[in-house]
Amino acid sequence: MTHALLGVVAGIVWLVLPWMTINDDAPVAGARTSAAAPAADKSSGTDLVLPVAALAVVAGLAAYGSVRRIRRTRSRTTPAAAGTTHVGAYPSPAATPLLADLDERSRASLVDADNRLRALHEELTFAETELGPETVAPLAQAAEAAEAELAAACAIRRRYEEGVPEEAAALAGVVGRCEEAGRRLTGAAESLRALRGLDRDPAAALASAETRFRELTARTAQAETALTDDSVIGYVELAKDSLVSATVQLNETHQATASGRPDEAAHHLRAAERAIARADVLVSAVTRLRGTLTEAARLIPPVLTGAEAELAPFRDGTAYEGETYARLLHADAVLAAVRQETTSGRPYDPLGVLRRIVHVTAPLATGRSGVLPVAALLVARESVAAADDYVTVHREAVDAAPRMLLSKARLTGDLPRADVLAREARDLAERDVRLRGHPA
Repeated sequence: MTHALLGVVAGIVWLVLPWMTINDDAPVAGARTSAAAPAADKSSGTDLVLPVAALAVVAGLAAYGSVRRIRRTRSRTTPAAAGTTHVGAYPSPAATPLLADLDERSRASLVDADNRLRALHEELTFAETELGPETVAPLAQAAEAAEAELAAACAIRRRYEEGVPEEAAALAGVVGRCEEAGRRLTGAAESLRALRGLDRDPAAALASAETRFRELTARTAQAETALTDDSVIGYVELAKDSLVSATVQLNETHQATASGRPDEAAHHLRAAERAIARADVLVSAVTRLRGTLTEAARLIPPVLTGAEAELAPFRDGTAYEGETYARLLHADAVLAAVRQETTSGRPYDPLGVLRRIVHVTAPLATGRSGVLPVAALLVARESVAAADDYVTVHREAVDAAPRMLLSKARLTGDLPRADVLAREARDLAERDVRLRGHPA
């Protein structure tokens, strides 16, 4: 098209040039001028033939080039780029906003599906106590199917964030998986509501909730003096707050039941169950961590011995260079620091010490020691459980990113990697809570 345009401009200039010439010849006699005039008039028409012909040729070539380009564009088999109207076009202005909207929708879908799944698991715990495991087994299976859909959605979202070319398709896949999980959760929740019959007669469910409330109150008092680890600071206080909320909701349930308002009673009972479940997660986290620390302290001596057995092949006199040698030096330094820390007589974090040993020996492990995998499992299991508890308790404030990392940590078979992912998920969840505040 550029060449055609230049040709048109050249033709126009050529047409204009005859009128722009200047005659510098000296004037002559009148007779001579009058004789030359007819000749000039006769030649002016002939001079326009060639420029007009050139202009016609240029216009024809431009039209041919435009038609050929349009045909080539329409017949090309390569698909158009996303957000464009034809191959080779620039993205349309609406492409970016649409992708941004889909991105936000996929995040919101992940959060909503995960929250609904956690809420269903909590209610299934109460229903199992009332109705028995066999009765709620089909609903538990529906929850597992929804969890599988959610895990697939998280995996798609992670691949998208790692640079999947088909951006819109990936985000649409996340939304579709979450919608399928939502349909399964909706069906399970409706079936569970029908089985429990809270809006008809909440008496049995109320008695079960009060029994669990009393047991949890006693456990909270025991957990208060159990330990003061950084990862569970404030957990007992939050559990007490939840128990206070549960007390209020249970009283409201009794009043609504006595006044013959079953729908209102069911609403208050479900609020009480949610508060009880939240307190249970917090107290269980404190109790579990206490047992994990005890087990970690017991494992440290054999794990140190196992670490030396793993490093022994690298001390056979062969000169190692490069990365392997650097890792060996680093492992020796960490193990020496661990021995000094555990024998100094000062307080230390057994789980943190065990984590350092596992991570420093993992790149050089050869499978000679069977105790190191046990230690790695203990560390990873506690990290995943701690992150999961934190997301459950603060789920109203936690965004999609921690949930995706936590899902990946559950599925990976690399235990040290699972520990890293779970701790990162916990850090991101804490950041979200700091930004958005604690749930009421």
